[in-house]
Amino acid sequence: MRIIIIFLVASFWFISCQQSSTNIASESKNKEEFPFFIPNEKPDRPLSAAVKRNYEAYEHIRPEQNELYTQFKYTKLKGFDYNGGDGTLTRRDPSKVIFENGKYYVWYTYRNTPVKSVGMARAKEANDTIPSADWDLAEIWYATSEDGFTWEEQGVAVPRPPKPHVGWRSVTTTDILKFKGKYYLYFQAFMEASGLRGDFCPVSVAYADSPDGPWTHSNKIVIPNGPKGSWDQYSIHDPYPLVHDGKIYLYYKGDFDKRPELKPSKIRMQGLAIAEDPLGPFIKHPLNPVINSGHETTLFPFKKGVAALVIKDGMERNTIQYAEDWVNFEIASIVEMMPVAGGPYITDAFTDTKDGRGITWGISHFTNAGGDWKNNHSILTRFDCDLSVDIHDDQMKEHYIKYSPEDHYKKRLSAKQHARIKEQNNKLKQ
Repeated sequence: MRIIIIFLVASFWFISCQQSSTNIASESKNKEEFPFFIPNEKPDRPLSAAVKRNYEAYEHIRPEQNELYTQFKYTKLKGFDYNGGDGTLTRRDPSKVIFENGKYYVWYTYRNTPVKSVGMARAKEANDTIPSADWDLAEIWYATSEDGFTWEEQGVAVPRPPKPHVGWRSVTTTDILKFKGKYYLYFQAFMEASGLRGDFCPVSVAYADSPDGPWTHSNKIVIPNGPKGSWDQYSIHDPYPLVHDGKIYLYYKGDFDKRPELKPSKIRMQGLAIAEDPLGPFIKHPLNPVINSGHETTLFPFKKGVAALVIKDGMERNTIQYAEDWVNFEIASIVEMMPVAGGPYITDAFTDTKDGRGITWGISHFTNAGGDWKNNHSILTRFDCDLSVDIHDDQMKEHYIKYSPEDHYKKRLSAKQHARIKEQNNKLKQ
């Protein structure tokens, strides 16, 4: 009896498999194969989730056809000295580039201290002449250029105000707004050395009638930190203003969810605050944070909406994202070698455009430029790209960057990792 039951079960299984195979084969015959030349429109046929995403999640099905896909090229800037890279002079976190008075302008964090920074972990050693972080004891300087490659440093734009005014410890990471004929520089305003409580600071603003100044420091906080327990209670970083719907849309970064048992110990996301007047009040958007990844904040008007370069940190790092409503961002492309702290030249940043034209170049920075943390300093650089609807540069649309073997070997195993592998090998031999 047992043998008969086993035989019947096996027979039933075999027949079921045969019928299933027949059904699949029948369905395949009734459906056309996916075509060799990919249709521009989503075909009316069953699609895998991955292929369906090609049609529903991106502007085009090929990267080179996507206006929000690009490679990035970098050029060393002329006109800047860094004290031989000894760590005492740093330039970093450039603003957007604007064109006024027949030349380009850029503002940036400038630190020139008697000694190099000691590092945030040793912030208690910092004083009036010893900086903790690379951006501690800094001022906002600016430079001008006729071609975007060779720059002439013009000097300080916004100095550190006297204690106890907002930003007395350091004024850093600025960005520019032009609104109704006046100019505004938003910046991080430190009132303590970075590292004492993480990187705690709010945002302040200075204003002028000319990009050459003189700049009047408002001496007030325009975007305060959030209440205790909120995602931006400690950090309102990288203020980045654009004009939309007649208002100032200011995006910023927050550091939060700090957990010492994890490395990195915190995550970063981007928020949005909106004001009708450049001096505020700024109202934080109820959906904050509006971008779930990224580090420094870089955005630009694009067609009806706004595009964002989402670099470094988070689940959606190394992506370019787009929000037609300026709030709800979706991934538009995945890219390589993104500019860190990019300040692009945006022709329509302040025009309240409903047809953003995109960007082709800007200024960014390299941190630890000498590759030696003992002499840590940052330098400014130029980046070029094709994120514009008005040009199409085939070289900027290449699909990947080929790295040399030497580039790969720089990412070598640590001593701890070698020890782990050796232990695993020894266990296998036992």
